[in-house]
Amino acid sequence: MSRLHTILAATDLSAPARHAVGRAALMAQEAGARLALQHVVSVGALDELRQLLAPGAGELQQRLLDEVRDEVQALAAEMAERYGMAAEVHLTVGTVLTEIASHADAIDAGLIVLGARGAGFMRELLLGATTERVLRTTVRPLLVVKQIAHERYRRALVPVDFSPRSRAALQLVQLVAPAAELVLLHAFEVPFEGKLRYAGVEESALSSLRVSAKREATRRMNELVASAGVDPDRVRRIVLHGEASMQILEQEQEQDCDLIVIGKRGQGMLGELLLGSVTKHVLAQSACDVLVADRTPA
Repeated sequence: MSRLHTILAATDLSAPARHAVGRAALMAQEAGARLALQHVVSVGALDELRQLLAPGAGELQQRLLDEVRDEVQALAAEMAERYGMAAEVHLTVGTVLTEIASHADAIDAGLIVLGARGAGFMRELLLGATTERVLRTTVRPLLVVKQIAHERYRRALVPVDFSPRSRAALQLVQLVAPAAELVLLHAFEVPFEGKLRYAGVEESALSSLRVSAKREATRRMNELVASAGVDPDRVRRIVLHGEASMQILEQEQEQDCDLIVIGKRGQGMLGELLLGSVTKHVLAQSACDVLVADRTPA
C-alpha cells in the first residue's frame, strides 16, 4: 500500500482552522508526509477595501498582506515547535475555492485538511461555506476537523455500503490513521419494508427478511475486509437494521470514535452529482472529525 506523501492544510486563521492545522501537522508527523500550509486572502474583500480607501488603499493593502503573512508564518513556527514539522507556507490573493484547488493540484496533495467552520456569521450553526464548497468540487480526500488534536486517532468508524467507494474509504483510513482501530458499520433496511407491512405481510416474515439481509451483509463485509488487505484483528464489524445516518451517529458515540470515514456520495443516479444526504447529515451532526473519501490518494 502507498503512503500519504503530502498534506495540505488550508486556514483562514480562525480558531477552528488552527485546530485543523494542528491535526494536519500531527498526521504529517505520523505518516512522514510533507506538510503544506495555505492561506488565501479574498480578492473580493481587497477590492472592497480599495474602493473604500481609494487614495491610500495600496499602502494599506500591503500592510494588511504583511500582517497576514506574519500570522501564517507564526502559525507555521508553532507547528514546527510543537510537532517538529516544518510547513511550506503558501500565501495568495484570489478566490478561495479556486486557490485551494489549484494549490492542491500543484503539490498533488493526497489529503486536504480544513476546519469544520471558519470565521464569520452563523459559524456555529452551519458547516463552513468554504469547507462545503471544497467538499462538493474536489476529488481529493478531505478531512473536516472539529476537535483539537490531542493525540493520534484511536478509533475510526467506517460506514460501508459495499460500493467501490467503501473499499476506497477503507484503504484511505489506513493511510490517514494507520494505528487506529477500525469499526466497520453497515446499516441496512429491507427494501419496501414499510409497504410490505402496510400490505399485511406478517411481522415474522419481515423479521426473517431482516435476518437474511443481515447474514448477506455480514458475508459481504468479511469479503470487503479481505479485499482491502486490512488486518482483521484491527477491525470490529457491526451490522445493524435501521436508517444509516441515525446508526452512524449513534455508533460514533457507542464505540467512542474520534474519526468517521465516509464516502462523499452513495449509490444511485444522483450520487455522482450531489454531496450525499447521509454524508451531509453526518458532517453537520457528528461530534468527531470526518474524513470524506472520493478516491484513494496515489
